[in-house]
Amino acid sequence: MSFQAYLDNIKTKTGKTSDDFKKIAAKNGLLKTGTKAGEIVAWLKKDFDLGHGHAMAIYAVLKPSIPSAEKKNGKK
Repeated sequence: MSFQAYLDNIKTKTGKTSDDFKKIAAKNGLLKTGTKAGEIVAWLKKDFDLGHGHAMAIYAVLKPSIPSAEKKNGKK
């Protein structure tokens, strides 16, 4: 299954796009430094009944929006 197919299936199941998930995650304070994949995956499984693979696909979309501790501390 392609990555886009994962996103399409998630939209079919939840009615939400990746941009919708970004907005909801930001509203819930999940796009902050130090947020771990497991925290986001658990939220997606609980609140949206996504399976692990689909939750990880959304995490992959959200990850660039999560500041890393290294970047915050001036490290690369």
